[in-house]
Amino acid sequence: MTASTRIKICGLRDLVGMQAAVDAGASYVGLVFFPKSPRNVSVVQAATVAKSVPVGVAKVALIVNADDALLDAITAEVPLDILQLHGQETPERVTEIRARYGLPVMKAVGVADESDLAALDTYAQVADQILVDAKPPKNADLPGGNGLAFDWRLIAGRRWSVPWMLAGGLTPQNVAEAIALTGAPQVDVSSGVEVSPGVKDAALMAAFCEAVRRS
Repeated sequence: MTASTRIKICGLRDLVGMQAAVDAGASYVGLVFFPKSPRNVSVVQAATVAKSVPVGVAKVALIVNADDALLDAITAEVPLDILQLHGQETPERVTEIRARYGLPVMKAVGVADESDLAALDTYAQVADQILVDAKPPKNADLPGGNGLAFDWRLIAGRRWSVPWMLAGGLTPQNVAEAIALTGAPQVDVSSGVEVSPGVKDAALMAAFCEAVRRS
C-alpha cells in the first residue's frame, strides 16, 4: 500500500465501538440505517454516536433505497460527511440526493463478474466516490455486510475518475492481498472485524488497520 491508503469501518453502533474504530486508525466510520441489518441504528442512536467522532474522521450514513422522508430525518439530526447509497438507486436518484442534501455521495456497486463492471463507470459519472463491493447472493436480506468477496482480479489495474473503495469479505488476514491485487486506495470492512453479526471487536479492528498499514 501507500501511506495514503484509507480505511472505513462500517456498521458501528455504540460509543465504545466508535472509539475503538477511531483509535485503530479509521479514516471513515459508517452508520447503517437499514432495519434488516444487525448493524442498524436509530436516528437518535446514530446522532449520539456520530457526535463523538473527532474532526478529521468522516462520518458516513449507509442507506438502502431510502426515500426523502427518511433522508430528511437522518440528515436533520445526525452530523454527517457522506451519504453511502447501497441499494438499487439509479444514477438519476444519486444526482437528486446530491443536490437535495449538499453532501458527497458514495455509490456502492455489487460485482460478481465482468458484466457488472460497466455500472462502475456509469456511477462514477454521478457519484463523488464509488464503493466496489461483492454482489450479494440472490434473495439475500442484506445488500452488503455479508462477508463475501469477489474475484479481485476483475478490477486489477482498473481506475475510475472518482475516488474508489474496495469492500466485500475483507478481513485482517486477506486485506493485504486485496490491496496488492487491486491497488485499492481505500478499503471498507464490516463483518470482517466482528465476533458475531453486528458486534465489533476492538482487537480485530486494530488488527485490520495494522494489516493495511503493513501491506
